[in-house]
Amino acid sequence: MKRSRINEILATSDEMIRSFGFVLPPFAYWSPDEFKHKSNTARHVIDSRCGWDITDYGAGRFEEMGLFLFTLRNGLLADLRSGGGMCYAEKLLISRQDQLSPMHTHVIKAEDIINRGGATLTIELYGSDDDGGFAENQGGTVWCDGIRRDYAAGEKLRLAPGESITLRPGDWHAFWGEGGDVLVGEVSTVNDDETDNVFREPIGRFATIDEDVDPRHLLVSDYRKWLG
Repeated sequence: MKRSRINEILATSDEMIRSFGFVLPPFAYWSPDEFKHKSNTARHVIDSRCGWDITDYGAGRFEEMGLFLFTLRNGLLADLRSGGGMCYAEKLLISRQDQLSPMHTHVIKAEDIINRGGATLTIELYGSDDDGGFAENQGGTVWCDGIRRDYAAGEKLRLAPGESITLRPGDWHAFWGEGGDVLVGEVSTVNDDETDNVFREPIGRFATIDEDVDPRHLLVSDYRKWLG
């Protein structure tokens, strides 16, 4: 993805988030130089990879297959392994109309996906085989707003604003906005996007960036290069 396109998505996504009454934390608006200057005091933000995240899954077709995310808060895997401390994470996502977030599951993370506002969020579901792999003919059970729901393989669940679904490790899922764009909330156990996303197809989690202009704000995938 071109950095200029990423900068545009940052601006329009922030506008959409604000339109629903959400305001991102102050570090969201730091310039790259500010982030460098404050990197010592912002070490937890950096280490837990909070912040902006825009991906086309390496396919170069963001409008068709992509996702906007902002990680608001996140613990560390060490806390999760020890069973204490900050064992949770929270994100905001924007799923654009007909923009696919492709089929995937998680090994560790359990998550609530919440339609915070906008159009309908459609989620396609499959269960796992005995090894946790994608099972084309396997359904399963999820909870929607705490209510048990059994689903058939490939069933599409539609969440209206205010509705949610709980996904556990091994629940294979893909999602997109139906009828318009959707502001999505995610509340989960500790989030590790570098190692805990298992995709059905051989795709990448992060975009490859063409640095045609300077970054407006750093993405979480920029931290290692820019901040160490």
